[in-house]
Amino acid sequence: MNLPNDAIYGAAALVSYLVGAIPFGWLAAKLAKGIDLRTAGSGNIGATNAARVLGTKWFPPIFALDFLKGFAPPFWLAPWVAAKWPCPVCLSLEPTLMAVCGVAALAGHLLPVYLHFKGGKGVATGAGVVFALNWIAGSAAVSVWLVVFGATRYVSLASVVAALTLPAAQFLHKPADPAARTINLALFILLAAVVVWRHRDNLGRLKRGEEPKVRLPGAGGPS
Repeated sequence: MNLPNDAIYGAAALVSYLVGAIPFGWLAAKLAKGIDLRTAGSGNIGATNAARVLGTKWFPPIFALDFLKGFAPPFWLAPWVAAKWPCPVCLSLEPTLMAVCGVAALAGHLLPVYLHFKGGKGVATGAGVVFALNWIAGSAAVSVWLVVFGATRYVSLASVVAALTLPAAQFLHKPADPAARTINLALFILLAAVVVWRHRDNLGRLKRGEEPKVRLPGAGGPS
């Protein structure tokens, strides 16, 4: 049976959502210590809370897996689908499908069907989406994240500032495809808004001086 192209594109978005919804932090906590990460620490299923609950050594692998589930659908799946099922009447099919698959993967992390739609804040998965769409803007955001985190040791503050860097970096970058620039700019504005909204409680704690800092291995002093 030959499915219409619209159904194929919809299936690609659905696969992207299901991949993005894989709760690696929750799985790690459940398998390692039998802990439901939604009821421990901040209640978040991402790498930062997993590191607080399980130990800092868990942060890199969980962050990497959350990054990969955001990166893979737009970077590999979307171009493959666009090439195999082209649309003669569509404008800029590949960048559009990449953006759609990226949004779907991020939506999966934020609202995972496997955990009754209670997900994470989307920083690592959103970073994967960004690097799949524009590694230059992604590199700029990572640089800002490292500077802010190094100066403050607040993951939340670093994440918010880095997210706000994305639209500016995309606006300044001029790729060969003007449509891709416009599509990505709109998506990065959306991503920045999502990150800020998902960190609203953290921003409130920062304002009150109650937000916990991350203790780096071997570092002394309060965390």
